[in-house]
Amino acid sequence: MIDSSERDSSKAIFTVIEAAIRLGLLLLLATWCFLIVSPFVLPIMWGIIIAVAVFPLFAKLKSALGGSNKLAATVYTLVAVALLITPTLMISGSLVDTAQVLVDEYEQGTLTVSPPDESVKDWPVIGEKVSDIWTQASNNLATTVDRYRPQLKKVTEKVLATATSTGVTVLIFIASIIISGVLMANASGAYSFTVRLFSRLMNDQQGVAYTNLSRDTIRSIAQGVLGIAVIQASMGGIGMYVMDVPAWGLWTLLILGLAICQLPPLLVLGFVIVYVFSVADTTPAIIFTIYALFVSVSDTFLKPLLLGRGVSTPMLVVLIGAIGGMILDGVIGLFVGAVILALGYELFMAWLSADGNQTDKA
Repeated sequence: MIDSSERDSSKAIFTVIEAAIRLGLLLLLATWCFLIVSPFVLPIMWGIIIAVAVFPLFAKLKSALGGSNKLAATVYTLVAVALLITPTLMISGSLVDTAQVLVDEYEQGTLTVSPPDESVKDWPVIGEKVSDIWTQASNNLATTVDRYRPQLKKVTEKVLATATSTGVTVLIFIASIIISGVLMANASGAYSFTVRLFSRLMNDQQGVAYTNLSRDTIRSIAQGVLGIAVIQASMGGIGMYVMDVPAWGLWTLLILGLAICQLPPLLVLGFVIVYVFSVADTTPAIIFTIYALFVSVSDTFLKPLLLGRGVSTPMLVVLIGAIGGMILDGVIGLFVGAVILALGYELFMAWLSADGNQTDKA
């Protein structure tokens, strides 16, 4: 006969096995669901960030349109997509036109390169080499191209890959804008869901507090980091467009990336200044130099105006988030990485502070 202890032991084993099977099935279901929605995770995350950052402006638009959520969301989506597509087409047109002109002039044998300025040799590390190659190209462009054809081929392949990635990124942005419009049209429901989620993860008392903290952090980073980066890139792009700098759209994108990473736009504009001095008259070149310096230092007075007051996120956290996000997800990662890591930092510090207060009370 089987005594009671053996029956209890067998029952406990079967209970453990049954629990393991249930957990395994739940894990399989969760993994399967994640794989299904994974292609949409990035646009949804970016859509949430856009919706939270832009909602104050959306609320004003909604009030101006008589309080209609659907109408305001439709108008916002159309305007936002137009604001995204218009500069994208301008930048793309700039790159295509520049490339076409260079190819045509090279095939016709009329393409010439101005000799470098003497100051090019003074550039740190690469000055001498750049000056030598530049001088060779100004003397005999065809020979220089033949000599460096393998390197030029690699550069061309990288440029094409970058252009393809940028096109995909623009499509993701369009999808994210549409998602943000849907979220803002249902803002109250989205806010209630977030409160319930945080309440479930933390506790009932902290749900609203953590939701508001997430909202305020996203808006602060969007205004104080991304907003300033867009302003600096736009100002730099306008200046280069006026000076007719070749591929000004590409340099504008580089300025945007540098500004998000908290690096001075002068790292790009410095090379542009040297080019402008080599092809333009002295007075316009000096004016552009002053303008470029102003663009590079403009964040010093823009940050107090746009950076959210009372948010203690260190710039180092933003920098790591931007660079890590770029490595992980490409161009869009510059935005998502900076915002997500800053949000995670603020949530962690809030949790740590709350835990410390409880320890003090004990």
